[in-house]
Amino acid sequence: MSQPIPQSILCVEDNPDIGRLLVAILGKAGYAVDWVSDGETALTRWSSASLILLDLMLPGVGGLTVCREIRARDVDIPLVMLTAKASTQAVVQGLEIGADDYITKPFEADILLARVQALLRRRARPPATEPASATIRTGELVVDIDAHRAVLRGQPVALTAKEFALLALFAQHPGHGFTRGNLLDRVWGPEFDGFDHTVNTHINRLRGKIEADPAHPRYIHTVWGVGYRFTDAVTTGSAVSERRDHQP
Repeated sequence: MSQPIPQSILCVEDNPDIGRLLVAILGKAGYAVDWVSDGETALTRWSSASLILLDLMLPGVGGLTVCREIRARDVDIPLVMLTAKASTQAVVQGLEIGADDYITKPFEADILLARVQALLRRRARPPATEPASATIRTGELVVDIDAHRAVLRGQPVALTAKEFALLALFAQHPGHGFTRGNLLDRVWGPEFDGFDHTVNTHINRLRGKIEADPAHPRYIHTVWGVGYRFTDAVTTGSAVSERRDHQP
């Protein structure tokens, strides 16, 4: 019987010591590893990968530019930034333009593998993990859970995997308040040990794509001191829920 083809990971890292370490760790775990040391090469090789590990500080084309260009072409491929602990601003920028996660240097091998495995597992299954109607409507927004698609005013909305997972979770629980910890556990997974501002950043990006006025959101409301909740008024299949929206 033929062996399954291993999943391929593109490692973009200009430090040869870290590059060789990534190859060793991931190769030992059974992944096929393609290691490149610059952004230009990464942009020619990323499409054959199952997941991308991307250093931010690269010669020539920088990591943020690479992230932005890949996301413009593929909203689903898991993309993890490798960054120094001090580069908080760069982390926020990377999350804003579509990175799914980040790993700080120096990193532990087991943490690296846990993050990689979690992202690949989530990509292999539908992002909505709870039973729900295939289509959820509220106002001019339609969330098609089965098709992994959102449509606003008749036009498709380009969402990353994390953005859609957040939107699907919200839409399936209208009026329910989620803490940032809830959202981290249910969208990023319990293995994630990053900052709470990861949630804030993704919510801001999602609002920018679905809200006419992100400063006064219609769909995703802030619950002060708690987190976020989706509007109460939704249509699920043929059933309609219309409860008064108490904006905090």
